[in-house]
Amino acid sequence: MASKFTTSNRAGWFMAGPVAALLAVFTVLPFFMAVGFSFTDQRLISPNAPRFVGLANYQQLLGVGVLTLQPNRDANGSVQLNDKGERTYPALRTFTRGNPEYQYLSGMREWFTLDFGQTRFVALARDVVFMKAMGNTLIFVLLAAPLQSMLALVLALLINQRLPGITVFRAIYFMPVVVSIVVVSMLWQFIYAADNGLLNNMLKWLSFGGFQSVNWLGNPSTALGSIIGMSIWQGVGFHMVIWLSGLQTINPVLYEAAAIEGANRRQVFRFVTWPGLRNTAVLILIVITMQAFAVFSQINVMTAGGPLDSTQTIMFQAVERGFARQDIASGAAISVIFFAMVVCVSLTQRYLTRQKV
Repeated sequence: MASKFTTSNRAGWFMAGPVAALLAVFTVLPFFMAVGFSFTDQRLISPNAPRFVGLANYQQLLGVGVLTLQPNRDANGSVQLNDKGERTYPALRTFTRGNPEYQYLSGMREWFTLDFGQTRFVALARDVVFMKAMGNTLIFVLLAAPLQSMLALVLALLINQRLPGITVFRAIYFMPVVVSIVVVSMLWQFIYAADNGLLNNMLKWLSFGGFQSVNWLGNPSTALGSIIGMSIWQGVGFHMVIWLSGLQTINPVLYEAAAIEGANRRQVFRFVTWPGLRNTAVLILIVITMQAFAVFSQINVMTAGGPLDSTQTIMFQAVERGFARQDIASGAAISVIFFAMVVCVSLTQRYLTRQKV
């Protein structure tokens, strides 16, 4: 018996060996190389040998500060106003350029401002673009993940019925998933086009010509939302199939018992369907969140991070700096930060969705 177990165990390791080797070469090894590069000034192509710079790359990426400003006042103590009647404040460069009292703010730039009464709080960052990328990524995750999962669940409930032709609808809803994200992104560029775009023309038709055309991808206030909407449409079919598989594992006897007890549809969903989908919901939440964090292709094709950095994301910044700018060290540091964020989110999700005894 022991001999047979040993033989089968060896066979299993022999079959898993190539997969483990590929994972080590293309996943584990590059990760540790990225960690090492992040502490250097490594360039993609450079005649100079890389130097160890410690935490300089991380300090440049994550360096932030807050500056509290009071409005300018004249000799009489009155608040000075500009031509538009707005309060004026001291110039930021007097604090961030060679000011010995504010050395920790040296080289920083304005990220965003908040006004409370007459006091202005200015958030500063050493790398404003990367901070915008982090913010956009978190917005993308917080909006895309719940909206996509809820829409996928609704579609799964609709097609989880025995009706003539229901298979056709399943295929239609799943079709965007099998199409390349690059092709989908190019298609939605035509839909979002400012001149004669499908979306603008449809909204004009519905409003009887009253709707004014919007440059969906060229306006900083609408560009990120437009990409989020396209991403939800493209990926909802995949998660719909996962929800559908979870629905079909629920024992039909439970529905029969609920019908006998006189439960309505809302009660059936709350006490039968949703508890039976708990494990499926955890899987979908994790998958959607990881996909949302890694958003890149649609940004690269549709906006290239613009306009005015309104669609920058962490993954786009890692690729842009590592290859387009040939700054391997900075790209590696961004990749390590991205990995840390994903791990923290995964552990948080694992904790919140744990099985309570």
